[in-house]
Amino acid sequence: MEKQPRWAGFLLVILGASFWGIGGTVSQHLFQKENISVEWLVSVRLLIAGVIMLLLSFFFKDRRKVIEIWSNRNTSLQLIIFGLLGMLVVQYTYMASINLGNAAVATLLQYLAPIFILMYLVLTRVKHLKLQDVIAVVLALSGTFLLLTNGSIGSLAVPMSSVVWGILSGLALAFYTLYAGGLLQKWGSVTVIGWAMIIGGIGMSLIHPPWRFDPGNWANSTYFYLGFVILFGTMLAFWFYLESLKYLKPQETSLLGTLEPLAAIITSVLWLKIPFGIYQLIGTFFILCMILYLSLVKERKKGEDQSLMKEIV
Repeated sequence: MEKQPRWAGFLLVILGASFWGIGGTVSQHLFQKENISVEWLVSVRLLIAGVIMLLLSFFFKDRRKVIEIWSNRNTSLQLIIFGLLGMLVVQYTYMASINLGNAAVATLLQYLAPIFILMYLVLTRVKHLKLQDVIAVVLALSGTFLLLTNGSIGSLAVPMSSVVWGILSGLALAFYTLYAGGLLQKWGSVTVIGWAMIIGGIGMSLIHPPWRFDPGNWANSTYFYLGFVILFGTMLAFWFYLESLKYLKPQETSLLGTLEPLAAIITSVLWLKIPFGIYQLIGTFFILCMILYLSLVKERKKGEDQSLMKEIV
């Protein structure tokens, strides 16, 4: 594990976070301008992206694993839990927060996940709290506060309902990050994510069947936006994010993933014309400082540099 290139992990999580952030902004446009429902988009994007990923795994990777992953009862149960409580819950809570507020704030709230991860690891004594963890979290929290409130404690940039869904999304992302390790190591990210997407898509389809939609007023741009959300904002975003766990620790992946709100903010301001104040700009700077700090932190000693996933799973 220690010999694998860390730069590959950084690249994967940066690309995945950027795709996810931009996909969130595009989803906001679909919800608020195209009147597409959250439930329908979540079910469709998970089902289509999941099928594509399993086809890629079957034809270009280890096709044996696509079927054999279901041969063990414990593995099957883990996969179902990950698909429903990880993949589906992350997707739905995030999209619900976007629908009720905006993509920039929703992504920022989702990245409370590092706090929940650190709390879990410290409380379960998997790791001891280090100064570098505290510094990174303080920077992330400070930036999140300024971006969410624009420096005013008495006001929020979005309705409280959006904030609640966003916090739930952060909890779901923390579970999603920590739970995936064992499955990924044994079965590979493409197979695991593909099946998890299909499981999550089926779960949401029981609430809102994907065939219930009316494309009568859709323009060509609507199909383009849907394609982007499904392929880049879903399939590649999730795949790259989880693939990065092979090279980085869960805390590093979650903290580096704060590039996602930066991508969402930039596209929201430039494309959707959402106002962006000076304090929000300072918050962005704090998050950038956190990412740079985390990237420059030296690797720990070999005795401490084993993947936390092996200890958790």
